[in-house]
Amino acid sequence: MTISIDFSDKTVVVIGGTSGINRAIAEAFARHGASVAVASRRQEKVDDTVQSLKNLGAKHALGAAFDVRDASAVASALADFQAALGDFDNLISGAAGNFPAFGADMSINAYKSVIDIDLMGTIHVMKGAYPHLKRPGASIINISAPQAYLPYETQSHVCAAKAGVDQITRTLAMEWGAEGVRVNSVVPGMIEDTEGFRRLTAGPDIIERVIAATPLGRTGKTQDVADACLFLCSDLAGFISGQVMVVDGGVYLRGSGQLGQDLAGMLKSA
Repeated sequence: MTISIDFSDKTVVVIGGTSGINRAIAEAFARHGASVAVASRRQEKVDDTVQSLKNLGAKHALGAAFDVRDASAVASALADFQAALGDFDNLISGAAGNFPAFGADMSINAYKSVIDIDLMGTIHVMKGAYPHLKRPGASIINISAPQAYLPYETQSHVCAAKAGVDQITRTLAMEWGAEGVRVNSVVPGMIEDTEGFRRLTAGPDIIERVIAATPLGRTGKTQDVADACLFLCSDLAGFISGQVMVVDGGVYLRGSGQLGQDLAGMLKSA
């Protein structure tokens, strides 16, 4: 079966799009001819990604360096993207922070750091992008996490923040739907070659257990998540909004399970 995907007349903005899953998403849209803007905190990573997007066939490619915790910086950069590329057909909000820690051991600032990046960062991106969304027709994807609906030991800060992200997705899907704007979340599974994967699977024995627990019998690839985003931003998903799409090979059907215990055990032994 062959499916033709063409984003050559579309503008795509990927926040956090210079590494890991988010970079793979940006590069996937570039391969399909989109005009792509990316943002993250480090200018050198932005520059490297922009060059890659051009090499892959993006119609236009540009980037900006800012911290999603700074609402005014987010709004200013998004306004610059709109001035250069026009209204946004697609927006992916993927900036995130995470580290394993027990709730009793974390300072208030540790909690605040993750909530400010994951939750408030999403709010800043949504509010900053709102004036620049194409109406009707814009598609927004918030990159979420299984911690939004599964409790994990050592992840109470992320659980709280990502649950908020998914509720923002659902609420804005209702509020903005009348304007022809769709809002969805994507939850990646255990995606290899990412910083999150390295932090949460310390050791080959844990990786082997993850694979054994996954119904499809493998870890995920960044392209798996990028493909889901391509679908949700395409006309094929034109009547899908307010949903949380899980791209995990079925592993989270079993809950946090052994992985959650492994995280707790790793910190206890340390």
